[in-house]
Amino acid sequence: MRAAVLHEIGQDKLEVLDDVEATGFGPGRVRIRVRATGLCHSDLSAMSGVLPQPGPFVPGHEGAGEVLEVGEGVTRVKPGDRVVVCWLPACGECPACKRGQTELCLAGFMNAGTPNFRRPAGDVFGFAGTGTFAEEVVVDAGCAVPIPDDVPFDIAALIGCGVTTGLGAALNTADVEAGSSVAVIGCGGVGISAIQGARLKGAAEIVAVDPVASRRESALKFGATRAVSPDELAAAKQEVTGGEGFDYVFEVVGKSVTARTAYENTRRGGTLVVVGAGAMDDFLQLNMFELFFDEKRILPSMYGGGDVLRSYERTIALWRAGRIDLEGLITHRVALADINEALDQMRTGTALRTCIEI
Repeated sequence: MRAAVLHEIGQDKLEVLDDVEATGFGPGRVRIRVRATGLCHSDLSAMSGVLPQPGPFVPGHEGAGEVLEVGEGVTRVKPGDRVVVCWLPACGECPACKRGQTELCLAGFMNAGTPNFRRPAGDVFGFAGTGTFAEEVVVDAGCAVPIPDDVPFDIAALIGCGVTTGLGAALNTADVEAGSSVAVIGCGGVGISAIQGARLKGAAEIVAVDPVASRRESALKFGATRAVSPDELAAAKQEVTGGEGFDYVFEVVGKSVTARTAYENTRRGGTLVVVGAGAMDDFLQLNMFELFFDEKRILPSMYGGGDVLRSYERTIALWRAGRIDLEGLITHRVALADINEALDQMRTGTALRTCIEI
């Protein structure tokens, strides 16, 4: 079958090969025919080495498709079912799951250390234990989440990561208060989803911050009340909050410099939500006096900060009701053979989300 492979960490291009085999099928496992997958910035971060991932590997973790085959003991899905790929499944048994913090379950991360694919040259890993830039993938049964027949594969793919992450940051982690002021730093697919979540919660002012003009324009269509470049943030803070700072600031870039900017633009007693996934050697500096004196809440948000399966259901319900726009997030579409075009679209910021149709 075909799959897009990164041969070595640090390379910036993928090679689409037709000699890749999805491996690991057996009891408790599911074979999925991938129909659509989104390109998330985390895929680029894994390729560059910012996020830890053994290589060679097939990127992609935001996918949807149909079940081809189920292993012994699998009862939740059957061949022919439509599913979204969940890259962070909950085991239901670990301390985090028993506390109700299923987004902190480490079972999915353990899958990342086992090869998902094989080529004549040797084993190939799948990013985050999945690897959806491939025609087929074999995953644990918990990674195959059934979806209703009326949810298109491209929409389902977005729910698999970016939309769940951004919406959840506003709805679950921050629990944005109606009438509040919000700033979102970084307005790709995840940031736009955070904007939609803040709008749903009734935020009075939502300021979108991004260096790319087309993303700022898009943010206004999705619910931002104003959109500014990073250089214009200080003026927006003054105009919207009288210089006090925003009630909520979402950092959706994953860098210490933008996290520091987010902290400085959060009002005293306000909430900074860290959504972006950054590098282990990129440190955010805060002094002990400001931590004590400002009493700002710093809330990291992992995969939307809530029960993933419930978040999927909620997102589908909101989409059906017309309360959120998911179709509009897909600004570009490419075939698997043109995957490197999608990478360029992400790097330049010209795309909110590119759908790879497989």
